[in-house]
Amino acid sequence: MNEILNTALTTAACAAAIAFILGILLGFFKEIFAVPVDPLVEEIRAALPGANCGACGFPGCENYALSIAAGNAGITACTVGGPSVAEKLGAITGQSGGAMEQIVAVLACQGSNMHTPRRGIYTGVETCRGAKVAGGTKLCSFGCIGFGDCVKVCQFDALTFDEEKGLPVIDYKKCTGCKICMTECPVGIIKGVQTKGKGAITLCSNLSPNRQAVAKSCKIACIKCNLCVKNCPKQCIDLSSNIPVVDYAKCDSCGTCVEKCPTKVLKIIERDVLSA
Repeated sequence: MNEILNTALTTAACAAAIAFILGILLGFFKEIFAVPVDPLVEEIRAALPGANCGACGFPGCENYALSIAAGNAGITACTVGGPSVAEKLGAITGQSGGAMEQIVAVLACQGSNMHTPRRGIYTGVETCRGAKVAGGTKLCSFGCIGFGDCVKVCQFDALTFDEEKGLPVIDYKKCTGCKICMTECPVGIIKGVQTKGKGAITLCSNLSPNRQAVAKSCKIACIKCNLCVKNCPKQCIDLSSNIPVVDYAKCDSCGTCVEKCPTKVLKIIERDVLSA
């Protein structure tokens, strides 16, 4: 019994001694190989929001800070921080990045479960990307697939999923415009819109030129009737890509296109979308 106890005590003592020696060596090597921290990088990093979302195009705030300090990046790439962070970074670095417009995510699809028929019973992986490979879940292959991949990746709780409609819902008070949901969406129907944006926007992404097929696949899709183009007083709507594209340099939010659209896919950004 004493022999076992002595062995245990000896083992513990040796382990403690080794740990002590390793601790001293680690501290020694830390001092020798320590990389000096640039105070400018620290100051820039402290001004960033710390979301590490990658919206700036860099893998985390630390890398963005390093790039700014090295003169390899501008100060307006942080959409999460917005104009206030850009202003702080400008004061720190002396850079002038110009005016920065904050953006939010907008779902360019209204094809809810009530409007868009299902292809059938889907039994595959329950993710939008997985279902996209299998041809989607709805007759409209251009619309929201409905598994909420965008909701899952949102780091700011700005996206929830409406189970009844089968569509994500965006809280514009929380959305930072980080673009992660836009990147995640396999059908590319989440668009970035300026928070101060004005004019008409098309909440449909169906690019099919076949009017009958479009009408069959979704009751609230753009049916390419051309009424918005014909009736626009400013002649600022183009339908050549099979979806209404608005020239915001001309659009004055008169709402004529919204009134004439039979399926109501056109909305006024500042009135019908961001203030809804």
